[in-house]
Amino acid sequence: MSTVRTRGDIAAEITTGIVKLFREYYGRGPVKAKTHIFDNYSLTVLEDTLTVAETTLVDSGREEMVRDFRIAFQTEMAESFKAVVEYATGRKVVTYQSQIAFHPEACFEVFVLDEPPAVAGDEPPA
Repeated sequence: MSTVRTRGDIAAEITTGIVKLFREYYGRGPVKAKTHIFDNYSLTVLEDTLTVAETTLVDSGREEMVRDFRIAFQTEMAESFKAVVEYATGRKVVTYQSQIAFHPEACFEVFVLDEPPAVAGDEPPA
């Protein structure tokens, strides 16, 4: 008997995987995180992710330095982040973008997925 996974189950699995990566590679996880899945997109929003050093830089007006570091680091980590989403969804990630905002502080992990596999009965009537 196979278990049917809901969109919520898949989103929770993505959230858990991404939070683990943040915890492992940034030294702390976000205070709040949630994944939204719609059509061919997965969006994970993470709140309160800055390290103490990053917060110090932001407080002294150095947001761009933190943003540049985060984007460079996320680019290096892209394959790990994409693997979490691909495993959870069973679909290939076509492209991935990461962004951070500071006021209020939030990270956005955006994944574009390939087309879902065809399901019997999806074809239009002849």
